[in-house]
Amino acid sequence: MCNLYALTKGQQALRDLARALDLGSVADRLGNLPMLSALYPDAEAPIIGLARDAGPTLSLARWGMPSPAFALEGKSVDRGITNIRNTGSPHWRRWLAPPYRCLVPFTSFAEHVKTAQGFQPLWFAPADESLACFAGLAARWTGVRKKAEGEVTLTVFGFLTCEPNAEVAPHHPKAMPVILTTPDEQRRWLTADWADAKALQRPLADGALALLGFEGEV
Repeated sequence: MCNLYALTKGQQALRDLARALDLGSVADRLGNLPMLSALYPDAEAPIIGLARDAGPTLSLARWGMPSPAFALEGKSVDRGITNIRNTGSPHWRRWLAPPYRCLVPFTSFAEHVKTAQGFQPLWFAPADESLACFAGLAARWTGVRKKAEGEVTLTVFGFLTCEPNAEVAPHHPKAMPVILTTPDEQRRWLTADWADAKALQRPLADGALALLGFEGEV
């Protein structure tokens, strides 16, 4: 599971990415966005959604979609689901339509791998150092994420995973995030019918990722 990623390109790069979708005027609701070198579950991070009757919108959301009911039995806190694999599940099907799809920009991501020193984050990034996106889902949610915070209503997100490609598999054989690198793929994810969009839930092409090591971030 990918539970750590970074976004270290500036806000203008996010605007340029959204503009390249060619889906209308871009609305930036991010405020003054800092460099985000370590995003963990429940962190607030930028997403790009397609507003109704408008163009792409840059906004902030918290990482972690609502958990299935069975996972919450006996619990008063929903810590959220960060990674989404089984899109055939009834729990996820309600959020597969275009209004709930989003793009999650990133510059690098980490998979925790076992080493002699214990589990450590091993970082990967697009080989061309470009700004890419995870294929995400987002929704409004009311619930308790932290007891000290109490009940909140906010926008939450998660992103899809798939089989790993050649760079990730030797280190994390179970899964990798679904990564979209071109405006065409990103546009399809935001706008296409699910029959078309679900084909994007596949590994990134072999050779498209660079292994940065245990300290590297881009």
